Amino acid sequence: MSGRRGSAARLGLMALPVAFFAVFFAWPVAAIVARGLKVDGVWRFGRIADVVAQSDIRHVLWFTTWQALASTALTLLAALPAAYVFARLDFPGKQVLRAVVTVPFVLPTVVVGTAFLALVGRGGLLDELWGVRLDTTVWAILLAHVFFNYAVVVRTVGGLWAQLDPRQEEAARMLGASAFGSWRKVTLPALAPAVAAAALMVFLFTFTSFGVVQILGGPTFATLEVEIYRQTSEIFDLSTAAVLTIVQFAAVGSILAVHAWTVRRRESALRLVDPSVTARRPRGTGQWALLAGVLASIAVLLVLPLAVLVRRSLDGGFGYYRALGDADGGTFLVAPIESVVNSLEYAAAATAFAVLIGGLAAAALARRDAGRLVRGFDALLMLPLGVSAVTVGFGFLIALDRPPLDLRQSWILVPLAQALVGVPFVVRTMLPVLRAVDERLREAAAVLGAAPWRVWREVDLPLVRRALLIAAGFAFAVSLGEFGATVFIARPDNPTLPVAVARLLSRPGDLNYGQAMALSTILMLVCAGALLLLERLRTDRTGEF
Repeated sequence: MSGRRGSAARLGLMALPVAFFAVFFAWPVAAIVARGLKVDGVWRFGRIADVVAQSDIRHVLWFTTWQALASTALTLLAALPAAYVFARLDFPGKQVLRAVVTVPFVLPTVVVGTAFLALVGRGGLLDELWGVRLDTTVWAILLAHVFFNYAVVVRTVGGLWAQLDPRQEEAARMLGASAFGSWRKVTLPALAPAVAAAALMVFLFTFTSFGVVQILGGPTFATLEVEIYRQTSEIFDLSTAAVLTIVQFAAVGSILAVHAWTVRRRESALRLVDPSVTARRPRGTGQWALLAGVLASIAVLLVLPLAVLVRRSLDGGFGYYRALGDADGGTFLVAPIESVVNSLEYAAAATAFAVLIGGLAAAALARRDAGRLVRGFDALLMLPLGVSAVTVGFGFLIALDRPPLDLRQSWILVPLAQALVGVPFVVRTMLPVLRAVDERLREAAAVLGAAPWRVWREVDLPLVRRALLIAAGFAFAVSLGEFGATVFIARPDNPTLPVAVARLLSRPGDLNYGQAMALSTILMLVCAGALLLLERLRTDRTGEF
């Protein structure tokens, strides 16, 4: 009886998340693929080989792959020393600095691209000082990817590093191993799964990069995501876009499968300790020099681009900010500043959807009687982070065009698309906390006659309330900056902040450029404020997401 009751409860928790992803993710993606590969009711799979054989498409595939590999390598090189510093060293301002490091990750990719455009593009800092402009080279894209993904390595690897027992390495030193030898033989094998998981996530985010490459790459460089957007919105070649979607889907699925394996290895038995006892004040010249080097790298790689963005938005005072209140009747049917209110409203609705869907999914995945099918759904929840957001957005317009789901003119399309990106963050935040709840507490409440809903309200909710708030904050931040899908479905009279920034950058003139910088600064400040609030809510200081 209890087994049947548990299965029924699990199925009940999974029903809404499964329906949500089936209708608002699987169906739109399938609609795009079918529209592109199905001609007169017949599937034309030979089109896949024809598209991949094109020289310009092969160039896109090659650039997408090698820039992702290069970005991943550079991010690991820059961020691994910082992971050690945050894990093992204790210094004033550490918690604030951890929040600063994480700010770029929650920033919209449009803002990241705009920040580096202000640094290395026309009239940027390097252009003013030395006449150097990198906006037409791949270096600007690689550096922007390092900026965006720095926190992924710091928090994923540093989170585990902080919990590794340093006495194991000290024991190896006492047995005669050198400092490097003990690190290589003891610490590195324990960190390997976390490093691999972080590298795979960085590769995933850079392989599917859109906003950064769209702004910095110009007509010369394009990733798969950018090419899907070009084929869909500019050339109207849905057949080619469908093939590229399939290619990206296959690549992302492979990456996520390997990532799931590395996560299972990372969660295998390790001797972990309280991270508060592993950090200590820097000792010796080497550690102080390492701390200084990491602080300098953070200042140059993370703080400088944002500072230049703010500075460019203030050229000539607050004129660009005041100009945001004027509608030109061309690119904008309303004043650009109204995009701030639109974005906040959309993000609030998306957060509500994401918390509801992600919370139910996390509750189902956290149950100890969850089967393989349910655990497999955990990996599927990550797919929206890697599958083309452009495909999802355009798929919304194609699939959701008939009653009872004719939503093409409805405002709700935007928060639904944004919620798809927010759900994985809700699940990843809440799942560890739900799994940590002692099952005996629930059983005791049930024995005393509490209904399942009351058990959740009286037992689980008080324990996961803080995690729920953090999950909502992350969902809000990522929804605020969603661009790939929103650019298709946001109405001209209700643009979001990222869409407004992209429109301004697409128009010539210093006024449009300055307004783009001003809107990007506003968006950056909102995201940074949300993140700093999340850091105050956190009780877990291991550094992981």
